[in-house]
Amino acid sequence: MNKLRSEINQRLTELLIPIKDGQVKEAMNYSLLAGGKRLRPLLFLTTLRAYNIDYHPYMDIACAIEMIHTYSLIHDDLPGMDNDDLRRGRPTCHKQFDEATAILAGDALLNQAMNIVLQIPMDAILKIKILTRLFTASGPNGMIYGQQQDLYYENRQANIEELQDIHKHKTGELIAVGMQLAALIANEDDYDIWSQIGFDLGLAFQIQDDILDVTGDSATLGKNVGSDIENNKSTYVSLLGIEESQKRVDELFKKCYESVYAMRINHGVILELLTVILKRVN
Repeated sequence: MNKLRSEINQRLTELLIPIKDGQVKEAMNYSLLAGGKRLRPLLFLTTLRAYNIDYHPYMDIACAIEMIHTYSLIHDDLPGMDNDDLRRGRPTCHKQFDEATAILAGDALLNQAMNIVLQIPMDAILKIKILTRLFTASGPNGMIYGQQQDLYYENRQANIEELQDIHKHKTGELIAVGMQLAALIANEDDYDIWSQIGFDLGLAFQIQDDILDVTGDSATLGKNVGSDIENNKSTYVSLLGIEESQKRVDELFKKCYESVYAMRINHGVILELLTVILKRVN
């Protein structure tokens, strides 16, 4: 995993070089290269590896996924959204620069994600499928819808079904999309299975976040804790408690493991990554 993560970081650095110098480029570099787990691109590349496909020709797709994720974090942290001042162990983009620069940096990363996929030499029909799925997942019926609902339920009580809908879109879409894109490349017959794995994993990941927001600390997480309570958000922990929430996480991972084992792939590489996510502390 460390080798893959290093390759992702190296390519992200290279992809920012041609951008015109200025505050926006500095802010893009600051946020994109601040570290992070690189979970979403890792899921894409690891799923390709599970089919014994050379992932190198598709590295820029992985980078596009991470650019979209980072853009969403920059905008999520803004005063008009979650109003956070710590991300990946450093001041958030708008705190390090200013609000206008942070907004533009997020916009630029979203645009660059489209541009770098467009420039990949690959079958045109496959490229259109990949772009359609990627930008549907991150768009107004995907991640943005989830963000909208998340904001709507601040100071309102969401039930479990409503909370699951928020998490499916806000978190699940960008976690599932890497596996979905890999299926489009490797074996489209497995697309629905990977979609379900992705959304189950996304929900488990978000419930873990809910738990860590209560039990974790800022130094380990690299972001503020207690923000869910401060923003009056409904969470799995607030609705079910820590013990029942952890039980849901374990059940979701069990489903993911069973689905992976049901496919004719190299199970080991994907199970290794899932286990790392299951045991995460940040």
